[in-house]
Amino acid sequence: MKSTRLSALSLVLAAVLTGCGGGSSSTVVAAPAAFSVAVIGDMPYGTSPSDTAQFLANPAFINTVNNDSELSMVLHAGDIHSGKEYCTEGYDLSVANQWKAFKFPLVFTPGDNEWTDCHKAKQGGGSFNSVTGAIDYLKDSAGKLLSYAGGDPIANLELVRSIFFSNPGKAFGVSMDLHTQAQEFDTAFPSDNKYVENVWWEKSKVLFVTLNIPGGSNNNNDIWYGAPSMSPAQALEVSSRSAANKRWLDTAFKKAIANGDVGVVIMVQGDMWDIDGSAAGANHLTEYKQFTDSIAANTKAFGKPVLLFNGDSHVYRSDNPLVAGAACVIEPTSGATAVACTANNMPAGSNNPADPYLNQPHNYNVPNFRRVVVHGSTSPLEYLKLKVDPAANAINSTDSFGPFSWKRVKS
Repeated sequence: MKSTRLSALSLVLAAVLTGCGGGSSSTVVAAPAAFSVAVIGDMPYGTSPSDTAQFLANPAFINTVNNDSELSMVLHAGDIHSGKEYCTEGYDLSVANQWKAFKFPLVFTPGDNEWTDCHKAKQGGGSFNSVTGAIDYLKDSAGKLLSYAGGDPIANLELVRSIFFSNPGKAFGVSMDLHTQAQEFDTAFPSDNKYVENVWWEKSKVLFVTLNIPGGSNNNNDIWYGAPSMSPAQALEVSSRSAANKRWLDTAFKKAIANGDVGVVIMVQGDMWDIDGSAAGANHLTEYKQFTDSIAANTKAFGKPVLLFNGDSHVYRSDNPLVAGAACVIEPTSGATAVACTANNMPAGSNNPADPYLNQPHNYNVPNFRRVVVHGSTSPLEYLKLKVDPAANAINSTDSFGPFSWKRVKS
């Protein structure tokens, strides 16, 4: 039989003995290819409703990302505007229009600033009036509400879904197939069909999964409009989404195990180990424990590298908060090279500098985990370039782990 030359870099030859009459057969299988993606979050940001500098700079940043020939996808970890800007349909649409310029598929998970925190007065929502017992919604001089639906979080999440997730099972912009909870929900929990933003997909033996876990508001647990107590609508939103998130995470890990994947990437918006400057301190992390419990248990059962990306706290950081005292690096000032975490280079209100585990009363000891906080909100704009090489098996360090390695790219 005439022989065929095969590239040793991209193909492997598997010979399978049949055991019947000493016969044999062989198949040629393409080895999973390496690829790179850009990870961003907390952008574009403004320091006030009238600050458009970063929004206006966003097209040039998108062009920079597009010019990176090694990239094949963009991930956005949430917060498309700051907590000092209003939640409006016009703004959301304007960001969507900018994102259409990406030449790669974009996968986005919502952040707190575009829905859970829209009720806050500083975002154009309103405040509870203790005298009338009603909400005083903020309005402009013409009597129009400053934020969409008066900042109602549920209405704003539906708005975000209608704009950024209007094609379920597809990435935003350039088409790419995704598995979405809206179409693949557990039929025992039919209300899970609304979580179109929760998706998973596989590429080169690595599974990616997104979960709608917003930061800042402690998983939407800050009482809307500053009312004396949580409304039934808010309580239902928190409990329903939290349960759906955990079911979706379990589903993703089951798929990764069944398919023999070599790694898992999780993307959420919330920094589940950062107190966000809250006077409540570590108590502001309470609503995240259910997720860190689930992530830790699933990661242990998977037994292979798991990498989590989050935004929310804005400052680039790489650590393993599931192992007490694990190595940690952080950018001491915006855009600076990351250095070892110390009490002197941590931003005000952040979590414990060297050991984020200390801000939560539990310890998991999960060594096959790594968390990276994506730089955001401040200049210079940058993206994190994640390379996935299924053939690699790096030790768990601050810039690589298993099939993963990453570096920061400034615009």
